[in-house]
Amino acid sequence: MASQTLTDYERRRLENIKRNQEMMSSFKLQSVANELHSSTSKRQRTETKSYKTTRGKQPKSEAPIVMRRSLRARGIAPENQIGLEEEKNVISIQPENPSPRKLGPVRMLDAYKGTCTGSLDNQREHQKHLIDTIKGLSESNLMSCSSHNDTSSLNLGSLILKPENVARLLPKNILNLCFFPCKDRSIVVAGNKSGSLAIWDMDADLNDREEEEIGNEGIYLYDPHTAPISGIAIRPFSLSKIYTSSYDGCVRLMDVEKESFDMLYSSDDAIFCLSPHPHEAKSLYFGEAQGVMNVWDERAGKPSSSCTLHGQRINTIDFHLENTNYMATSSSDGTACIWDLRSINADQPEYLKMVDHKKAVHSAYFSPSGNCLATTSANDRVGLLRGIDFNDISMVQHNNQVGRWIPSFRAIWGWDDLYLFIGNMQRGVDVISTGYRKMVTLGSSYMSAIPCRFSVHPYKVGMLAGATAGGQVYTWISQQL
Repeated sequence: MASQTLTDYERRRLENIKRNQEMMSSFKLQSVANELHSSTSKRQRTETKSYKTTRGKQPKSEAPIVMRRSLRARGIAPENQIGLEEEKNVISIQPENPSPRKLGPVRMLDAYKGTCTGSLDNQREHQKHLIDTIKGLSESNLMSCSSHNDTSSLNLGSLILKPENVARLLPKNILNLCFFPCKDRSIVVAGNKSGSLAIWDMDADLNDREEEEIGNEGIYLYDPHTAPISGIAIRPFSLSKIYTSSYDGCVRLMDVEKESFDMLYSSDDAIFCLSPHPHEAKSLYFGEAQGVMNVWDERAGKPSSSCTLHGQRINTIDFHLENTNYMATSSSDGTACIWDLRSINADQPEYLKMVDHKKAVHSAYFSPSGNCLATTSANDRVGLLRGIDFNDISMVQHNNQVGRWIPSFRAIWGWDDLYLFIGNMQRGVDVISTGYRKMVTLGSSYMSAIPCRFSVHPYKVGMLAGATAGGQVYTWISQQL
């Protein structure tokens, strides 16, 4: 059969195939592939042989192969990354290695963890200064203090931060902060995520005493709890008693007269907030477990009532100073509510007013006059409720995304209804004017961390303390004081 005549296209195709084969041969790819195949087969036979064992002999242990994966691939945020999930900060304040909780009373001397690490006598002498200071606070001055402060002369521009008013009280996140409600002295109490309690006597006279006698610039450190301290309360008419609550399920009373931390209440569930009723001397209100509020009767030594107010944990409880029946709560279920204590029952508690932020509400506080309620939420809003039955609701935009390692922001009232103070992610203090919905920021070169929790001195207009996740406390003081 005669051969077919090739077309031009077929000839060019055959020429290209021949040229490519010659090029591949020049690279010697086939010999390289054969060598790789031979070495791989030999290595596999060697590895298989190494795992064979005979009776009575153990196989050789090999180092485990560690697969390196980035934090992002494993779903873990870097430590310096600011997260967007409002519940991340709740997880981060859990203690790393929780100790067994201490039940029963604990002596102040046994709970003492201050800077005085000498003999037992030195420790007693160190604490004696604090005990004598608290006992010596003048009750007569407290009784003469008015519940309303004169704020007409307050100028926000006069609030300054001096280096002597900055101190590191605790080694870890400060979750609660308050001033002693006394006119004569400036004493700060703070609790952190490890269950430690610090007392800072800002007026300690270091010139008249040796530093070893009074400790580190008037700072006293105790360990009454084994988990994050969730609440601190001091009654104005009983300054020698400091109430604390904790995630360890305990409510304790630091009784300076008895020099002990007494156990008032213990539970298997965490306690997330604590508040005394301003007109009930023997009652404490605290949020426990998922949305449960308990009322502790100190005279009976047990809870007098209990009811579920929210679907998730209660973050704050606050009371109206004028209408003693009004109470406000904030919750991680995304709502803040105002309640009438006369209408709360265990079966069907009914709120007077509810605002839904859709995301966790970290705080809800009545203003000093009680005419306004301020809420702080993870939805980047500070809510203002006022008017008749608190029906006038407005929202102020504010960045409340604190990330994983910083406690949530909580806007607090100043000394009147005009201003709110809240943390700023740029290491400042944002001051929200409730009348004009405007905001200014207090800044200072001495601020080295982000302030997240605040307290104002109840009797010294112009004294503001802010605490950080690093355990520092910054105290802004008006030049007019």
